[in-house]
Amino acid sequence: MYLDPAQSVDARVDALLADMTLEEKVAQLTSIWAFEILDDLRFSAEKAAAVLGQGIGQVTRIGGATNLDPPDVARLANQIQRYLRDHTRLGIPALIHEESCSGYMAKGATCFPQTIGIASTWDVDLAQRIGAIIRDQMRAVGARQALAPLLDVARDPRWGRVEETFGEDPYLVAQMGIAYVRGLQGEDLSQGVMATGKHFVGYGASEGGMNWAPAHIPERELREVYLFPFEAAVREAGLGAIMPGYHELDGVPCHDNPGLLRETLRGRWGFQGLVVSDYFAVNQLFEYHQVARDKAEAAALAVRAGVDVELPTRDVYGKPLIEAVARGLVSVAEIDELVRRVLTWKFRLGLFDHPFVDEGAAIAVFDNAEQRKVAREAAEKSLVLLKNDGLLPLAPRGTIAVIGPNAHTTRNLVGDYAYPCHIESLLEQSEDNVFQTPLPSGVKHVDEFIPMRTILEAIGHRVGSEAQVVYAKGCDVLEGEDADLDEAVALAAQSDVAVVVVGDRAGLTDACTTGESRDRATLSLIGRQEELVRRVLATGTKTVVVLVSGRPLAIPDIAERANAVLEAWLPGEEGAEAVAAVLFGDVNPSGKLPVTIPRSVGQVPIYYGHKPSGGRSHWKGAYVDESNLPLYPFGHGLSYTAFEYRDLTLSASELGVHGEIEVACVIENVGARAGEEVVQLYARDVAADVTRPVKVLCGFARVPLAPGEKARVRFRVSAHQFGFYNREMRYVVEPGEIEIMVGASSEDIRLRGMVRIHGAMTEIEHEKVYQSAVNVERM
Repeated sequence: MYLDPAQSVDARVDALLADMTLEEKVAQLTSIWAFEILDDLRFSAEKAAAVLGQGIGQVTRIGGATNLDPPDVARLANQIQRYLRDHTRLGIPALIHEESCSGYMAKGATCFPQTIGIASTWDVDLAQRIGAIIRDQMRAVGARQALAPLLDVARDPRWGRVEETFGEDPYLVAQMGIAYVRGLQGEDLSQGVMATGKHFVGYGASEGGMNWAPAHIPERELREVYLFPFEAAVREAGLGAIMPGYHELDGVPCHDNPGLLRETLRGRWGFQGLVVSDYFAVNQLFEYHQVARDKAEAAALAVRAGVDVELPTRDVYGKPLIEAVARGLVSVAEIDELVRRVLTWKFRLGLFDHPFVDEGAAIAVFDNAEQRKVAREAAEKSLVLLKNDGLLPLAPRGTIAVIGPNAHTTRNLVGDYAYPCHIESLLEQSEDNVFQTPLPSGVKHVDEFIPMRTILEAIGHRVGSEAQVVYAKGCDVLEGEDADLDEAVALAAQSDVAVVVVGDRAGLTDACTTGESRDRATLSLIGRQEELVRRVLATGTKTVVVLVSGRPLAIPDIAERANAVLEAWLPGEEGAEAVAAVLFGDVNPSGKLPVTIPRSVGQVPIYYGHKPSGGRSHWKGAYVDESNLPLYPFGHGLSYTAFEYRDLTLSASELGVHGEIEVACVIENVGARAGEEVVQLYARDVAADVTRPVKVLCGFARVPLAPGEKARVRFRVSAHQFGFYNREMRYVVEPGEIEIMVGASSEDIRLRGMVRIHGAMTEIEHEKVYQSAVNVERM
């Protein structure tokens, strides 16, 4: 009956579950690495028989953990599904998952800017289109779950994974996350890829900015800031899966937290999807957090908390879970609850009825011309011009010195979850004997996973014979020799302009400076890079500093002395061309910061939405030895043109607790170049039952305008968006005054108005509004 597509999903699940042994049920709650069933890079029926005999819930990263090309990934996916169908008793297909933080993490797949760069575009349509491309590529090779997006709110740039996030603001994170999820999942999830919101919750607010460390977050802040993007993605976008964080909250690890996974996620929000563990995190309940005495206890804790699937390989949810049943630590009925959800989603995704893919068709949707065009658009829009004294755009003439460790490398243009970075990590972990099954000999390090240019090459290609381009590396990201620095400085001194490209190497290995578990105690340029930049600046040559970095860097002296500073983040496969296009004015920069950039690490945490008592040392204001103000504020980003804001109108001066208001203004390009401006809408609750932030983002619009062109931007804002958790921890809208602010950044506020909410305080926990509708009208 369960093989009959005419039956309902519930009926098919009931029939299948009734026929399963305990061992077969437990197998559905586990996964295997793709390389566990390979000889070199070929499917091994003998190895498959050893690990797939009872079936399997998921397969981990066929594309992301091998060196296979897309058609071969599709072929291996089909071989696995065919083996499960033909050589296991019940023929249950596997759900194949992959990573997709900056694109589908696989050889030959389009590599977009790292997430912090996508956040800098403030372009929800672009985020959704990127998600749709990832969906097409993953589906083509048989993968149906993406372990993205990160919905972590990141307010500590010491944390290595800031680069994987959409930044510091819960509203911006929510909007970009919603769009990305919609792109991945599509209108019909049976034709889409299940998105996975991670890391649930507060993962980026750790002690000392250190990975996996405890997070100390008060309940109100947890709900209003850190839970908000997850809640919005669940309720607005139908998020398919959730991954808990590695960390703990108030002594309770997230993988052992029924309050989070059952009461909040499933109870308050009505989440119907899967909860999958972060890699190795169920075992961490025993070995790392030490809340379980052995693996069997760890299994019982995770099951009871509501963790449906253990990733990346069969471990605690294998024999230890069966032992836990035998010891009475967990019941078969509790296991059935999890298995029911796993099977339900396999049916809803269409895996039972359509488990195979067309191997020959896969390559057509991998990094084709249209997809590269989107990658280029994303890279261009992600670049944030932090400072410009008029040097930019550059003229293609004279001698241009291109200097720095990130000037002539493609490897350092990608984020930590790009394909070569994770192959490096797998090889390092294999050397450290992390895996139960050794990596096949066919898995090898690879840099050239997609066609890319370096920034040096892109600049040379752009200027052609119009200018002379000279190059010196100067130093490495982490190291440097005196002779190399001397060579670079001498070259800069002899040139008309110096373009110094510095920053990070993203990844998970010891050679990397940003990425997962690559946390920092300082925020300056690392190694000898700061010395390199300072010495170039001392030559008096006009200098542009290009930051290819995974985190906001505190470089106040360099920012003050350089003629221009361009934040490129980790811009992906089209990043070099995008940098060159902005430097020479072919593209007008339009990115805006999704994070606050501090002056020094001692200011951390620093973010725009602080409370009235925060943001300064009372009563003096500044620190004794440092300003209290950021180097660059949230939302900041310069252009080669200028925009004028005027004519703020509010559709009403008062609204009820369930009412809406339209906030409108006119924006005009008053410069000589076409450009795009991100209009930002903020609000402040003037007085409330509990302290409220000095301002919160509640809307934004990216507006392209030709010189002299103007547009009216309209935001429709609900009174529910001004809600908060009061002293009784009830989510309420309260009568009172709300200040409305429209500006070009969180500090560059151009227009202000006031609206009053009238009526009685009203609880709206189940009537929250997560988005402001936006309309842009040309004038």
